[in-house]
Amino acid sequence: MLIYKEASISGPWILWFICTLLSLLHGVISETSRALDIMTKYPLIDGHNDLALRLRIQYKNKLSQLNPHNIPKLATDITRLTAGHVGGQIFAAYVLCTAQDKDAVRLTMEQIDVIRRLCTENQELELVTTAGGMRNSAKIACLISVEGGHSIDSSLPALRMFYQLGVRSMTLTHTCNTPWAESSSRLYPYYQRKKNSLTEFGKAVVNEMNRLGMLIDLSHTSWETARAVLKHSTAPVIFSHSSAHAICNDTRNVPDDLLLLLKENGGLIMVNFYNRFVACSKEADVSILADHFDHIKEVIGAESIGIGADFDGANGFPQGLEDVSKYPALIGELMSRNWSEEELAGVLRLNFLRVFQEVEKVRDDMSNTLPSEVEIPFLEANNSCRVILTHPVISSERSYRNRNSPLLPATALAWFISGFVQLI
Repeated sequence: MLIYKEASISGPWILWFICTLLSLLHGVISETSRALDIMTKYPLIDGHNDLALRLRIQYKNKLSQLNPHNIPKLATDITRLTAGHVGGQIFAAYVLCTAQDKDAVRLTMEQIDVIRRLCTENQELELVTTAGGMRNSAKIACLISVEGGHSIDSSLPALRMFYQLGVRSMTLTHTCNTPWAESSSRLYPYYQRKKNSLTEFGKAVVNEMNRLGMLIDLSHTSWETARAVLKHSTAPVIFSHSSAHAICNDTRNVPDDLLLLLKENGGLIMVNFYNRFVACSKEADVSILADHFDHIKEVIGAESIGIGADFDGANGFPQGLEDVSKYPALIGELMSRNWSEEELAGVLRLNFLRVFQEVEKVRDDMSNTLPSEVEIPFLEANNSCRVILTHPVISSERSYRNRNSPLLPATALAWFISGFVQLI
């Protein structure tokens, strides 16, 4: 009798548990299905991916040695980009700050080359250079960004040549200062200075990027540099992979006052997924990442938000968001928080396309502006690898002084040695 009673009691509880479990599973499946549906309509444009850096580190940029559809130990390959409903990816051409004042320009060109090859040698990818190209591509559209202003070696002609190679975005700094802009990091000792977060040459870089139609990226810059750029640029800017400082107080994240300036500028913050910037710790989940989206939406509106996950640029991403195939998990979480389809469509791609199109409009409005010939003062970018390309003037009396301009000490010494060699 006791056995029968226990069975009769447990039966309804088992039935309730099964029904509850099925209901929860149905909700999860339904939410995932809705997320996939909206991502099919509005394929994601991600603002920052460091696959090219990993290709250099692990494969020495030898694409012939890998299968781009399946790249073990990395977060990005073509198969997973497709599974994640990625319709556009900004790939970063990044070289370490230790290359500053050395061979950063050459190394950056090599990174641009590997991105171009990746995106032109695989039929699922398409290299694009315009907002229209990214909007209309039936493939995974690739846009090239240079990550770190040290890559142009304080040269506007170098910036223009990168543009000719297809670069359409540049972060003004990485984890090191340049001679003309300040980083959020103090990791490297380069060009430390006070109360000069954007020099006159830095403003010339901003102006030239406006003229070219290049996206100005403020991720990695100091807050003071970001403020200066937001006040100076005539085109909208982006933070390609930064999160909300109010949720995680890392200096790589954006405080509310800067978010408000970004709103005035018409620009975009593309939220980073890296655990350290999401949760200020080694571990995070989808929920706390979604908190960043909620906070930014509350401060400046969903129309100012995008996604810039930073895959393959960091180690440690939220549980359930470990690689580029997992974006639907975030969209599902935002849907559960009552984000509308219109808001999600903007976050997924439309907000970025609007900003890029506006940057191109500013370019068109400046079509009669000639390329800038501003040069950085030699003493502001002085280093052992920087030379002045001027031939020595040698008179019949074997005078080795250029009478048309005063000599800098290093140049004078070089000319003296050159003359001495000729004498012997």
